[in-house]
Amino acid sequence: MIDFFVHSFNTLSHGLLGYAVPFLFVLTIVVFFHELGHFLVARWAGVRVLTFSLGFGPELVGFNDRHGTRWKISAIPLGGYVKFFGDESEASTPSAEALAAMTAEERAGSFHHKKVGPRAAIVAAGPIANFILGALIFAGMALYYGKPSTIARVDGVVAEGAAAAAGFKIGDVVVQIDGKPIESFADMQRIVATSAGSALAFQVKRDGAIVSLTATPALLERKDPFGNSHHVGVLGVEHKSQTGEASTAPVGVGEALKIGGEQVWFIITSTFKFLGSLFIGQGNPNEVSGVLGIAKMSGQAASAGFQFVINLCAVLSVSIGLLNLFPIPLLDGGHLLFYTAEVVRGRPLSERTQEMGFRIGLGLVLMLMVFATYNDILRMAAS
Repeated sequence: MIDFFVHSFNTLSHGLLGYAVPFLFVLTIVVFFHELGHFLVARWAGVRVLTFSLGFGPELVGFNDRHGTRWKISAIPLGGYVKFFGDESEASTPSAEALAAMTAEERAGSFHHKKVGPRAAIVAAGPIANFILGALIFAGMALYYGKPSTIARVDGVVAEGAAAAAGFKIGDVVVQIDGKPIESFADMQRIVATSAGSALAFQVKRDGAIVSLTATPALLERKDPFGNSHHVGVLGVEHKSQTGEASTAPVGVGEALKIGGEQVWFIITSTFKFLGSLFIGQGNPNEVSGVLGIAKMSGQAASAGFQFVINLCAVLSVSIGLLNLFPIPLLDGGHLLFYTAEVVRGRPLSERTQEMGFRIGLGLVLMLMVFATYNDILRMAAS
């Protein structure tokens, strides 16, 4: 038992040292754009921004701009916040006494004295900025590297696999899945990997004719190039690239932006598929990763090259944007939930109700962090 804990500690300490720099690089970019979304829309709406902070806790370095906003880097680099005039805390919770005592001039620059529309726009701007960042990164990569165009041809069918049961044959070329055009074998892999247990409608070209097949990918454990285990959907087909077949096609700006948007939408829909599979008991909760898992992925991406780091940055940006929209008090989605209730009721929720909501939200977020960190530690200690 002692040897296990010693091994676990050595593994974690060695890994964390190697992962810290790329992790902080990726996280800082994602957090900066998230908070920049809040900041820009707040300025547009006439709200005074008191603080723009990367990180939490004591300030390390900072400066004041000409509008009086304090831009700073804080000691705990695991997030960030924008504090508006009228906020009592970094979570944008107000003080009823302080709000009531404001002058008319102060109220004009107070976040909490704005109408519901501007407040909702300011809150939603953070996650939206994350989606835009992800789309632009994916679009930039498509412009630079081109679009994969390897034909989605079946060169082998695994016996007793999902493809064999569905009637796939060697030589079939997949052209559509659930009505979505398939332009490369990578397109097919991406959809299948996130669709374990879900019946997929395939259109394949066989001997010049279009054949319809239905297959349900099986959930199997696979290792990525870094040796990490993942549970993914597997169809049970093989592809062998022929000489000169694998290629990328150049794309223009319009096509690249379309690809960027499609990638963002794919991450969003895949996330909901995963959550749905957890809800019905088919998903694996051990796949949930926290800060340590993201740090490990950042270090592995850095070892593979800058392209992988930027790709991880895009994926993480979309994921964090989506997470922040969940209707949990303390997150942006929780604020939007309160604003929706305000519109329905014709007046804001009571201060006590909002305070209770934030406490519940904090508890949920902390439980999720503990669970995800526990998963991370078990995975890293076992590697």
